[in-house]
Amino acid sequence: MEKFFKIKERGSTLKTEIFAGITTFFAMAYIIFVNPNQVAAEGANGWLVGLGADPGTMGQIWNSVYIASIIVAIIGTLLMAFVADMPFAQACGMGLNSFFCTIFVAGSFFAGEDVKTGYQAGLVIVFLSGIVFLLLSVTGLRKYIAVSMPECLKKAIPAGIGLFIAMIGFKNAGIIEDNQYTFVQFYDFHGRIKQIGTEVDGVMVTGLDVWHQIVPVVVALLGVLIIAILAKKGVKSNVIIGILASAVLYYLFMWEAPSFDMSNISQSFKDFANVGFLGVFNGDAWDAAFNSSYVGGVFSGIMLIVAFCLVDMFDTIGTIYGTAASANMLDENGDPISMNECMLCDSIGTVSGALLGTSTCTTFVESASGVGAGGRTGFTSIITALCFVFCLFLSPLASVIPSCATAPALIYVGVLMARNFAKVDMDDMLSAVPAFLALIMMPLTYSISNGIGIGAIAYVVIALFTGNYKKKDIVITVIAALFVCKFIFVTM
Repeated sequence: MEKFFKIKERGSTLKTEIFAGITTFFAMAYIIFVNPNQVAAEGANGWLVGLGADPGTMGQIWNSVYIASIIVAIIGTLLMAFVADMPFAQACGMGLNSFFCTIFVAGSFFAGEDVKTGYQAGLVIVFLSGIVFLLLSVTGLRKYIAVSMPECLKKAIPAGIGLFIAMIGFKNAGIIEDNQYTFVQFYDFHGRIKQIGTEVDGVMVTGLDVWHQIVPVVVALLGVLIIAILAKKGVKSNVIIGILASAVLYYLFMWEAPSFDMSNISQSFKDFANVGFLGVFNGDAWDAAFNSSYVGGVFSGIMLIVAFCLVDMFDTIGTIYGTAASANMLDENGDPISMNECMLCDSIGTVSGALLGTSTCTTFVESASGVGAGGRTGFTSIITALCFVFCLFLSPLASVIPSCATAPALIYVGVLMARNFAKVDMDDMLSAVPAFLALIMMPLTYSISNGIGIGAIAYVVIALFTGNYKKKDIVITVIAALFVCKFIFVTM
């Protein structure tokens, strides 16, 4: 074991590696609940069903994504252990899962087409983007692209993703809501309270009715504070504790007991086998991926592949650089050790995720919690992967976690990722403007890729017209050109 993982050589111990692996798991365990909710629009009882989608189909997709999410986390994390020998964990990327749902799951529903086929069409796009990742990783081009990106965008992209994720959390919990005059507003507590004693649609509104409306928002806000307090006190499992505590508060405030049927475990695996697993090879899905109304044609499909490539690439690059730096695992050039191996693991994880039935797999920023606990080798990743194995049989328990309980995790992860923006040089407009545009446009356009594209275009234009364009900027120029094509030809 020592010969392979070099635990002592890297200044760690077996006990520390085990504790670090468990720490990483608890820091990222929220993805078990959140990813199926994001991809499958919260499943059989979710918002898409409320708009008319078939609950049976949405439940099947939720079950499939639940099982696939765990298996791909196991595969990706074990790859990091044995191929890269790094203390990093992989799972389905936040932001990209919402993007997946918006384009393919919700998109197919609103287009009046088969939602199950739409879900599988999304897997086709993820699969092809994974193949591109793999080719870029094997040839070394992915690392070249990584080191060629302007520093300002490297720092702004994770921060922008953080804002995007946080906004999803605020929206899912109802903390922010539509306002026809100001675009969005804070939850209108006063407006709900005023409804007490009045009739709405012929029904008298009681105080209990209003309380039930308010509970999800209250729980989500309390959940954020719980996680923040635990994080301040140094509790490494703050996120999962916050989710569980929020769930308990929800059922206490609603004064109802959660209901679940352990016999549904087998149903999760059946749905996984019938809907998600190898669903990427469904012929109708390939046709839908390039010819459906919600994708918009072959060129649009290609641009979606490019968008998934770009987002996953820079998400992974940011995570690996940041985590490796915090562990002092950088080479003499300031780049992470085993960079190529980490990139390879990430690309294989994405291909595996598509084959299993879930959205893009990426290296998780929460790996930093395990590194902070002392993890320095791939043995940390083995422990994290083993923890995920036990979760395969907990889907009935996962389904009782309300969205208002997972929303605090999204908001808190947004906080963690937003810290990267503090490193941007705001005195240099060549850095400040592209970085700010990338940061702000992700949540405002509800698209990670839009933010990256706008930031890249701004950087190239400013560099050209200020005489700061350099040979190394050719890569970002190509990326900017691709995004210009995307904005012209793809509605996203």
